[in-house]
Amino acid sequence: MDGLSERPFRSLVRKSGSAMSYTEFINAIDVLSGIQRVHKKISYYESERPVVFQIFDDDPDRILDAARQLIPFQPDIIDLNMGCSAHHVAGRGAGAGLLPQPHKVAAIIQNLVKNLPVPVTAKIRLGWDDHNRNYLEIARIVEDCGAQLIAVHGRTKAQGYTGRADWDAIAEIKSVLRIPVIANGDVQTVTDIQRIQAHTRCDGVMIGRAALFNPWIFSYKDREEVSHREVKIWIDAHLEEMIQFHGIELGLILFRKYLKRLLSPYQISDEFLLPLLTETDFDRFKNQIDHLFKNVLEQKP
Repeated sequence: MDGLSERPFRSLVRKSGSAMSYTEFINAIDVLSGIQRVHKKISYYESERPVVFQIFDDDPDRILDAARQLIPFQPDIIDLNMGCSAHHVAGRGAGAGLLPQPHKVAAIIQNLVKNLPVPVTAKIRLGWDDHNRNYLEIARIVEDCGAQLIAVHGRTKAQGYTGRADWDAIAEIKSVLRIPVIANGDVQTVTDIQRIQAHTRCDGVMIGRAALFNPWIFSYKDREEVSHREVKIWIDAHLEEMIQFHGIELGLILFRKYLKRLLSPYQISDEFLLPLLTETDFDRFKNQIDHLFKNVLEQKP
């Protein structure tokens, strides 16, 4: 998840039970241009292994050159992103914008498999839109060109995150491939994990947005089973990681997007929430968090 699956969050959900860590997706152009933020995106703890570096672009040669430059940072896997539906990515033929270009997909996967010393995997959607659902063709290309795993989000590019994920399509992909298939889409609860596994016979389940609201899902706990105390412990640990990773000022600002999701089940009034989410002083922020959990949430069930 761009801007979200960075080291502080990934390392905590790894401790919570996730099986592997995917970095934020990395623009091949940024790698080749020496953009400094790439080093933040590929930073990881050894305890996170296996670590997957996920890259995107629309040019086969650039993708290969970028992947080669990333290898010295010792990823366990290089993953090709063909799932991002954002206009600024898919609109230029990268991410899900590769799906209408099967010959280019084949060239990219073949280049990576032939020239990299680590396994190559791919993340896809079902196609560009409902009139162009070429997921079986793309999935077969991914396997035939030597990739060792495929993750499938059960929506088209046009859907974005609207509508329902098509688990039947994921099951169809699983039925025709020999490589492992990871299912993704509409997994919000522990029961959903069990349902998508039974429905698709997938080899694993990828959880994205739901983990921001409930990172305990990797411990097979639904959010309503998580105590206020557990949430407070998580907030303190995540904030500490963010400050260590980004520094106090930026770490506090970037932490807000995680905090808002973590607090969303509590239905906290804007009168209290807005000052908290706009606080720029670290000590005042910590005091407000402590006050929230000691004096506000203890009144809630």
